[in-house]
This record gives sequence, structure tokens and C-alpha cells, in this order.
Amino acid sequence: MLNSIKIAALSAFLGLGALAAVPATAQAANVQIGISTHNLNVGYGHGWNRVCTPGKAVAKARRLGVRHARVRSIGHRTIRVTGTRYGHRVNLTFSKARNCPVVRW
Repeated sequence: MLNSIKIAALSAFLGLGALAAVPATAQAANVQIGISTHNLNVGYGHGWNRVCTPGKAVAKARRLGVRHARVRSIGHRTIRVTGTRYGHRVNLTFSKARNCPVVRW
């Protein structure tokens, strides 16, 4: 009987210690202000810089080695970019998610 009480007390102590070590991740009140030479960006938290814009898609295509990259079309969920690579025409499709993932090469 005494042994089971010791085990229960020890497990409760370890459980409370683990809960105290978990950090609080909800910080909804942080305001970010970014000033550049072209415009003023004001946003709350992480909402204003998560989506892929056509400029970000063209920049990523250029980093991937596409020359003369330009936006071909903008859809509801995708951005299509065309250009040349090694002398051949290429079409890239980017998703509008964060970091502009390549959907189709």
C-alpha cells in the first residue's frame, strides 16, 4: 500500500514538473512595423508576410536558375512563372503558401 502511494506521488510530481517546463506559445499582441524605401508595412503578429506574392515567386525562380523570369498567370491558389534555363523555355508553378513551394517544374 505504501509503495503504490509513493509511485502515485512520484508520477504526480513528474507530471507537474513537465507541465511547468512547457513554454507559453500564444503571443497574439506583438506588433511588427517594417519600414522600407517604398512603403510602410504594419502588421499584427505573423499575418502580413505569410503568403507568396508574384514578386517573391519571380525572385525564387531566379534563385533556381531561371533567366528572364516573368509572371505568366495568377490563379486562386497558384502563380505561374515562365523563363529560360540552359536555353530552354521552362514553366514553373508556385503555390501561394508560405515560402512559395514549387508545385510543378
